[in-house]
Amino acid sequence: MKQSQKQVAIQELMDVSGIRFGTSGVRGPVAEMSCELCFAYTSAFLSTVSATSGHVALAIDLRPSSPEIAAACAAAIEYAGLSVDYCGAIPTPALALYAQTQALPGIMVTGSHIPFDRNGIKFYSAAGEITKADEASISQSVVNLPEKCLAIGLPRVNRHAYQAYVDRHLQFFPQHCLTGMKLGFYEHSSVARDLLREILERLGAEVISLGRVDEFVPIDTEAVSDADVQRARRWAEQYGFDAIISTDGDADRPLLGDEHGDWLRGDIAGILCAQYLGAQGVATTISCNTAVELCGSFRNVLRTRIGSPFVIEGIDQLLRSGAQNVVGFEPNGGFLIGSQLEKNGRVLTPLLTRDAVLPILCLLSMAREKACKVSELPRGLPARFTASDRLQSFPTETSQEMLRELAASTDALTELLDGLCGKPRSLDQTEGLRIYLANDEIVFFRPSGNAPELRCYAESTTQERAGLLVQECLQRMKARLVSQRPVQAQ
Repeated sequence: MKQSQKQVAIQELMDVSGIRFGTSGVRGPVAEMSCELCFAYTSAFLSTVSATSGHVALAIDLRPSSPEIAAACAAAIEYAGLSVDYCGAIPTPALALYAQTQALPGIMVTGSHIPFDRNGIKFYSAAGEITKADEASISQSVVNLPEKCLAIGLPRVNRHAYQAYVDRHLQFFPQHCLTGMKLGFYEHSSVARDLLREILERLGAEVISLGRVDEFVPIDTEAVSDADVQRARRWAEQYGFDAIISTDGDADRPLLGDEHGDWLRGDIAGILCAQYLGAQGVATTISCNTAVELCGSFRNVLRTRIGSPFVIEGIDQLLRSGAQNVVGFEPNGGFLIGSQLEKNGRVLTPLLTRDAVLPILCLLSMAREKACKVSELPRGLPARFTASDRLQSFPTETSQEMLRELAASTDALTELLDGLCGKPRSLDQTEGLRIYLANDEIVFFRPSGNAPELRCYAESTTQERAGLLVQECLQRMKARLVSQRPVQAQ
């Protein structure tokens, strides 16, 4: 006898819990990610992609809350009459690659880089990341939920997804291409800490484990903490590494430090990776370093809104326009392959989701081929430097209101930037507020799409100046918040 059901509207769950789609995937506080909510979102996703038979690939990161969320997703998969293909703890791009090659829907339980008390779910159709239209369809869905059995035990891990992702890189990069390199691997709680080590060692590198922990550590590759900046420099001095590598929690955003332990910015890593792969068309976000155009390496550069779904739309637009060898990347370092690429007779197939492993391997290989240090790789690029950071616990609605006020008032904007930089020359409100200054510097404010944070990006002619702009602008925005809303600021 079929158990009783109840109907649940996803929009109502969103309103009550605050768990909704952000820049990429559904994310929010773990305390609000109940079995019912995760079951409902999964059911709506399966209905949206018309999954009615077969398997669904499911994987997790190493957050303590991820197995419980996955158990609810698994229950929804089976309730829909489908089978769970459980891939275990693997990088998000590994789950995406497996779903793509096996023509399966895929579900990745991960909060990426956000704090451990938050988590999320990313959904993949057989064609890749779901679109913004798919997100809208899921959000408008009404699903049937059973009264009980909203979570089940997870099945035995299928290792094929892990192995396919390892093989992808070993088949593209020449054997022993990293022989002689001594690498520090800041492993922390990255889900790629064993997998990436295997790839690096099989390509010939000596890998030293650094900072491996059991508890989850959120690493934001766009706002690297001062502690991690200093930690990397100490490691470099202590061990004499050729480079230090790391990723965020689900390994779709890379960190690459040079021989001095200085972390490369993600958009610089993206430009260099695109050059190494011989890309002709590049889709990247509005927040990316303008060196992508100024370097003259690419026939087509298309700017998009922030978030991998928009970069994927940009890639598709470039392909439809006839562009070849198309890639995409974001300032967080995540790299996407939009079309089949070939280098030295080896082929790399498309993978339309952010990837951390590929850009790390590309830049290390690039340094070996050029017989140069990692710190020397960016020297051929125009002297444009970016920095970014964030104010945490900064409500999204407050950020949006403050940016609307600044965009509407030249006086308010001039007052905010007074004595710090040139006068505003023009504004771009494609996403957030991007301010082009008369001295050719750029300041860009944007509410985070994944957490209650206000992010600030800046671009200038030196790294020090870009960093100063970010820190000063964030302090001024914080002071503005305190002066306008003292209750919220406490």
